[in-house]
Amino acid sequence: MNNHYDVIIVGGGVIGSSIAFHLSKRGKKVLLVEKNQLATKASSAAAGMLGAQTELEKDSPLFRLARKSRAMFPKLSEELKELSGIDIELVQNGMIKIAETDEEMSLLKSLVPLQQKLGEVTEWVPTDELHAQEPALSEHIKGAMYIPNDGNVSAPSLSKAFALSAVALGTDIQEYTEVYDFIKEKDRVVGVQTLAGSIYADETIVAGGAWSEQLLKQADTQLNTYPVKGECFSVRVKASPITRTVFANGCYIVPKLGGRLVIGATERANTFDETVSLNGVSRLMERATKIIPELENAQWEKAWAGIRPQTGDGLPYLGRHPKWDGLSIATGHYRNGILLSPITGWQMAELVEGKEIDDHFRVERNSIRELRI
Repeated sequence: MNNHYDVIIVGGGVIGSSIAFHLSKRGKKVLLVEKNQLATKASSAAAGMLGAQTELEKDSPLFRLARKSRAMFPKLSEELKELSGIDIELVQNGMIKIAETDEEMSLLKSLVPLQQKLGEVTEWVPTDELHAQEPALSEHIKGAMYIPNDGNVSAPSLSKAFALSAVALGTDIQEYTEVYDFIKEKDRVVGVQTLAGSIYADETIVAGGAWSEQLLKQADTQLNTYPVKGECFSVRVKASPITRTVFANGCYIVPKLGGRLVIGATERANTFDETVSLNGVSRLMERATKIIPELENAQWEKAWAGIRPQTGDGLPYLGRHPKWDGLSIATGHYRNGILLSPITGWQMAELVEGKEIDDHFRVERNSIRELRI
């Protein structure tokens, strides 16, 4: 193991692994450091939705970033499988965002022309047509916004594929290695301190998800971030009752390969507690079976929780630190980490190489320049 790298990335989830992949493609000598095991936190807990239009409804820098990232997945899926041997299980089956009340129907109908003006493909599906397409949906549903270009992947597989592809391209990985401080020389970060010793690099990128802020305190930095716990569960069925992902208020149901359905997710802010509560799972069960009644007969598989990094205004921190040279940050992706992982990796690689990022890819309002130091 080398003691000096071009870039050290702190955090072995989907964001850190994507950054390692994109940097190693450019010939950088990269070390990916993870205090636990790769892809075991939020990256393994996510349902893997590529919901550029599902959750991000109106034009914004983040919406444009999400659209660009979503478009990268088909080619990326082939590239990662060739390098790592892992199929990320990309399914481009579309999503339906359902309305259960007149108010929800009115809102979703109003979003259709707005998104069409932005160049996105979407349409309103009225009740009769929706039930003809998805007969398992409850009769109380009043229609849906159909989004054909949104899909899903296996989140754990994507995270591992990024990491193993980076390794195939020359990246080193250190698991079970906690970084507790930065090595500083004057106004520059030149490496990290770990329990296993000091490691040096020209550049250091913090991509530790909800745990990033704890480390960044060692660089006199306070991010406006907080952890949000999300609980999910999965069931198995002989044949999926739905052909597309169903997104509703307080619940989503994602059909996976092999007759598996992932159902999520609760939200509980300001906790790092990763235990699963009976209350959380029971509320999800109630919502899911109200939307698809026949799920009452599904076979239980498992439940889990993940801790997602949220920011004060919902936009991630992507960019260089305003005070410390050689230090950059990529965190705060909240529920869109899987979706935004390809473009985040590409953007951070561009920054390391000193290239200007087109405004199309910037998240200006919550930029690194506004960090409190």
